[in-house]
Amino acid sequence: MAFELPKLPYELDALEPHISKRTLEYHYGKHHQAYVTNLNSLVQGTEFENADLDTIVKKSEGGIFNNGAQIWNHTFYFLQFSRNGVKTPQGALAEAINSTYGSFDKFKEEFTAAGATLFGAGWAWLAKDASGKLVIVKESNAGNPLRDGLTPILTVDVWEHAYYLDTQNARPQYLKNFWEVLDWNAIGARF
Repeated sequence: MAFELPKLPYELDALEPHISKRTLEYHYGKHHQAYVTNLNSLVQGTEFENADLDTIVKKSEGGIFNNGAQIWNHTFYFLQFSRNGVKTPQGALAEAINSTYGSFDKFKEEFTAAGATLFGAGWAWLAKDASGKLVIVKESNAGNPLRDGLTPILTVDVWEHAYYLDTQNARPQYLKNFWEVLDWNAIGARF
């Protein structure tokens, strides 16, 4: 199976001024594409040659895992954005967030803190367990909550390539901008 860079459902300038076209050209067009290219080379002749990304994320190790998980993570990340998306959770997801965190604002604080305090590079995730309980998870490098039997709902990429061109080393400003481009309809469909 040959992996391909998924097409974005918006133009590269659609998230400005919060995430710039220049950042997307590099983050999506260069970094994300590099993971696709690398994985296609790495899986040839292995047990993962015809595997889907979920299987690769759950069962592989080393370079195959790192590149496969980064494709999965980045695709998930980019598909939660929209220029004119719904700005707050709706329905069952809103109820679950309010029940678990007390309010959407309190959830935003905790999720932002998870992204801000993750040492080095990685991802902060909102996920649910098998019983439907929401949890915030911090994962280093290419980490993904699928490996722990959780269902990802929302993620923020805190590798520097996600924000350095726009906010330099100011991760907190990037995290503030992140909330402005989320589409809670897309995120709610994952719940």
